[in-house]
Amino acid sequence: MSVATKVAEFIAGCPFLEEFEQMFPIVNVDLLGEDATAYSLELTPADPIVKRYTNGDTIRQMVFSLCSRLVLYLYGMGEQHLEIVASKLASRYKVEITLETPKVAFRETIRKNSDVDSKYKKQSGGHGQYGHVKMKFEPSGDLETPFVFEECVVGGAVPKNYFPAVEKGLQESVVKGPLAGYPVVGVKATLYDGSYHPVDSSEMAFKTATIQAFKKGFMEASPVLLEPIASLKVTVPDDYTGDVMGDLNKRRGRVLGMTPVAGGKQVIEADIPMTGLFGYCTTLRSMTGGRGTYAYTFARYEQAPSDVQEKEIAARAADE
Repeated sequence: MSVATKVAEFIAGCPFLEEFEQMFPIVNVDLLGEDATAYSLELTPADPIVKRYTNGDTIRQMVFSLCSRLVLYLYGMGEQHLEIVASKLASRYKVEITLETPKVAFRETIRKNSDVDSKYKKQSGGHGQYGHVKMKFEPSGDLETPFVFEECVVGGAVPKNYFPAVEKGLQESVVKGPLAGYPVVGVKATLYDGSYHPVDSSEMAFKTATIQAFKKGFMEASPVLLEPIASLKVTVPDDYTGDVMGDLNKRRGRVLGMTPVAGGKQVIEADIPMTGLFGYCTTLRSMTGGRGTYAYTFARYEQAPSDVQEKEIAARAADE
């Protein structure tokens, strides 16, 4: 057994390192896994002799590094700032990082109504699985809430004890929408009929039937992507207002007005999709010679244009 293996076992079993053990549940030796929580104890090159004595004795050392694949997020004031930090990390500390364009927090919703009949039936020797739901889906009008669930089952077609399973199926479905895998908002789901089997029906069967119903009903109700819109204020010298407004139009921004301020400057107010702000810091600096500044806040969600929706759906499909 190597020294590194013994050290790893000590870390895993030492009662004085309980908090450490929770942070690093599995410590490999010279093997760093692909998982973000993977850790490995690796021998680090170093002078093995720390001290020599006149009688020939020595104090020796073995240096180990605890390596990980922790995912850390680095934030900066613009692309150039991040590129400089990445360069310093690589040159000084030999740390390679990946710079990626931020992902926009799209949402999915529906514009029309749908009515679906979903049955989950499975027989495998013993007790089978049976769940049957008839559901209606329609816009709820509330884009702050993922879904609203109602039931109007009569005659016990679906026993009340399965209603929570139906709602749980909806809860799981709205986390990743059928259109492009983004969270779902603004959907009203109504369970109005169905059937059950006295032996084979179960909560799992009704949850599965509901998930199937949601996917089908959602896609039949004119699904759309919603994109986040930001309220933007750009402060620039008077001479640059034309260039700035032209650039905002290219980014699908809607200029709402301009307000003169001290120092011969104008504050341009606009609504712009979050996707339009990618790279804006560098562009504004270039257009105004570093004299322009901007600030923005999230305003609301709006339906994304068809070309943006198609592009995003294709991109998500390629990732999968």
